[in-house]
Amino acid sequence: MSRTPRRFDIGCTIEVEHTHDHLHAHVALDGDTTLGPGDKVRVHGSAVRVPFGAVLRERRRATVTRARWHERLWTKIAAHFDLTELYEVSFTPGRLS
Repeated sequence: MSRTPRRFDIGCTIEVEHTHDHLHAHVALDGDTTLGPGDKVRVHGSAVRVPFGAVLRERRRATVTRARWHERLWTKIAAHFDLTELYEVSFTPGRLS
C-alpha cells in the first residue's frame, strides 16, 4: 500500500496583482499536486507588498499539510452549511409583513 506523506515541501509560483482591473493573489503548486478539502498550504518567505499598478510573480517554497479523514469530513460538512446560507434570499416584490 502506497502512502503519501501528510506534510511535504514543494516549489510554487505566486502571482499578486494590484491594478485598476484586478486585485488578486494566486499560488500555483509545482507538478500535479491536487489539494483536497481541509488541506493547508503555507507559502514561505517574507510578506509580499505590491504597490498599486504592479504585478509580482515570484518563485517560493510551500509546505502542504494533508488533512486527516475527520478534518476532511468536518470541512465538507461546514462547507455544506455555508453554501445553504446563499439560499436565504427572496425575490418577492415589495415588503414582507
